[in-house]
Amino acid sequence: MQHLTGNPFKRAGTMSAETANGPTEDQVEILEYNFNKVHKRPDPTTLCLIAAEAGLSEEETQKWFNKRLAEWRRSEGLPSECRSVTD
Repeated sequence: MQHLTGNPFKRAGTMSAETANGPTEDQVEILEYNFNKVHKRPDPTTLCLIAAEAGLSEEETQKWFNKRLAEWRRSEGLPSECRSVTD
């Protein structure tokens, strides 16, 4: 079992006005930790647990991971999206 910060079954609360403009500082901390320590491309179950832990929807969490992965790939000198070897 992969380790997540805190209790993955505890919701951090409902969406606030800050969440509508992006994750709060605390939510970003949870997302960054999981991106760096757990997995850059979490499976659906792990994504669900991370979303619950951060108090975000699965859709918001997936979007954050997609953007963060593209940012990480660019920082590593890779294309922002993974393409097939025939492209």
